[in-house]
Amino acid sequence: MDLDIFVVDAFTDEQFKGNSAAVVPLEDWISDTLMQKIAAENNLSETAFIVKNSNNSYHIRWFSPLTEIDFCGHATLATAFVLFHHLNVESEVEFTTNEVGSLIVKLQGNGKIEMNFPLQQPEPVLEVPTQILEGLSITPNKVLKNRQAYFAVYESQSEVEQVNYQSDILKQLAPLDVVVTAQGDEVDFVSRYFWPANGGDEDPVTGSIHTGLAPYWAQQLNKSQLKAFQASERGGQLNCDVDFASNRVTILGEGVLYLKGQIFV
Repeated sequence: MDLDIFVVDAFTDEQFKGNSAAVVPLEDWISDTLMQKIAAENNLSETAFIVKNSNNSYHIRWFSPLTEIDFCGHATLATAFVLFHHLNVESEVEFTTNEVGSLIVKLQGNGKIEMNFPLQQPEPVLEVPTQILEGLSITPNKVLKNRQAYFAVYESQSEVEQVNYQSDILKQLAPLDVVVTAQGDEVDFVSRYFWPANGGDEDPVTGSIHTGLAPYWAQQLNKSQLKAFQASERGGQLNCDVDFASNRVTILGEGVLYLKGQIFV
């Protein structure tokens, strides 16, 4: 069986920046076992698999090298990039998902890709897990969590950039990951994302976690439109627009094609 594969650098307009995701379009679903093996072989943060439902509608699933993921923003952007630029989908696509409902993605005239996601606002935790205090080298000011991760909030961007983490300790928080965040110096907020339980040590750019970060910082800064930077080694830029009335957030980013090829399985 031959399968097409694309690799896209997401949330960047430069190759070798942002976060790489593989995209594998399928005629029909293959087994979960085979999808997991392909994702492990790709060894990228995520591999997205899609099957067409109807015109401009696709079912999407995401796999890290370790496990299937409920929701992935950067691989959704990468998939939309492939559909818009290589598979003849025009200005809008709907993704149906197993866990987070319908996701609408649009191609803007300036080339940016606009993704509309449900908010996943974090809530304060009553007791901070000892793994947060022991697994992060700098003690956060406060800790919140949503269905995806613990949010460790810091006083400054420099603390976010300098914090070290111990993967073996943070892994004990599974199935939740850990995001560290602070108000930014030149953007509204910055973050880093650690996910040893679900994919790897540090994710370069994590679109999904911004469905929690954006509403948190929108309330803290009293503004609905925010610029964000994920301060990983590769780095990534995101624009977020929070709409509390509809309980949705729009995240904008760009993508760059790195690879187009075939898988032989």
